[in-house]
Amino acid sequence: MAGSPTLGSIFSQRVVIGVGDLAVSNNPQVTLSTYALGSCIGVVAYDPVVKAGGILHIMLPDSSISPDKAAGQPAMFADTGLPLLFKSLVGLKADRSRLRLFVAGGASVLAGKDSFKIGERNIRATMDYLGKLGFRFSDPAVGGTINRTIHLQVGNGEMTIKTPTANDVLSLAA
Repeated sequence: MAGSPTLGSIFSQRVVIGVGDLAVSNNPQVTLSTYALGSCIGVVAYDPVVKAGGILHIMLPDSSISPDKAAGQPAMFADTGLPLLFKSLVGLKADRSRLRLFVAGGASVLAGKDSFKIGERNIRATMDYLGKLGFRFSDPAVGGTINRTIHLQVGNGEMTIKTPTANDVLSLAA
């Protein structure tokens, strides 16, 4: 019957990743989402073989500014959140050598001069860490002045990047 929900849509779940948090899944019915990445960085990782993925929503570049906060919420910082993302994915049988990564955010969305340059610092910390692990990116969606929202469909590796002016769809499974 036209307009009837499919069985998959009835059981699908959306997991929302807040600021300074992460989520991973190998459930094909799950969509991972993080909203309004401004100066924050969203790191999406996906293993197409085991169909496991995760999103990390990094707020700050370096945990040394608040070691106590990092101990309780390590995903908040690039230097503690990235290792936690990879460790969590390995726990779902993902293999780091197969991971497809995408990075978005790090914008300067505040009106006027941003003397702290948090977006730029987040980009640099994230890319430096991932570069040391050997990951390369052909087209990260970083910088600029716009917010970005990311959705990852765990079952097929399809990722949607939403901005105020566009919705782009990429496959991390290919």
